Amino acid sequence: MPGPAHRPEDPGGPVVALTVHADLLPLLPARARRAGRLLVRHEEHATAGHVVQAAGVPLTEVGALAVDGSPASPADRLPPGAELHAGVVARPQPVPAGGFLLDVHLGSLARRMRLLGLDAAWSAHADDPDLVVRAREQDRVLLTADRGLLLRRALPRGALVRGAGADAQLADVLDRFRPALAPLTRCTACGSPLRAVAKEEVAAELPAGTRRTYDEFSRCAACGRVY
Repeated sequence: MPGPAHRPEDPGGPVVALTVHADLLPLLPARARRAGRLLVRHEEHATAGHVVQAAGVPLTEVGALAVDGSPASPADRLPPGAELHAGVVARPQPVPAGGFLLDVHLGSLARRMRLLGLDAAWSAHADDPDLVVRAREQDRVLLTADRGLLLRRALPRGALVRGAGADAQLADVLDRFRPALAPLTRCTACGSPLRAVAKEEVAAELPAGTRRTYDEFSRCAACGRVY
């Protein structure tokens, strides 16, 4: 692993210079954001991926890498004095077969995604190791605003959710992945698919006003809620 990042004016020996796409600048330390680049002490076995993540930028947010102007991979080792540039991940990104998984802080976003028919798994009780395991085993992309979670090596796919509030976060997710939408086809409580049911089948469960006003209903296949 690379050593700790040094101040741009005090690199402490041979260095690697990291620059990033403008969209990634907010992820760098404040001093590096102002300078537009970050100098880190060169380590013989450090790879491009290590340097980027040590700077606080998860590889989930990184697109193309370049070393001294030539394409590079996260596994490439860096020579002393290398100029490493990290581009931003291209949009739209494909959604894996398993769909989305959201961390415990994104419950409001999960409900909005489910309203649009997206497979958005969420639990109020999942801790970070549980989320990583579930993302891997269920082939899901993990959505989180926690950079530390995205820096975990065992996480196969992830995305940093940007925006203040669920509406802005939803706009960011839809722009990043542009998934196919199917509104009102999933339960907002548990995310399972809805199936159409006859009014007579659920009439006893409906408030009187709803029973008089509406004729088309669905029931969640998992938790039984009626919509």
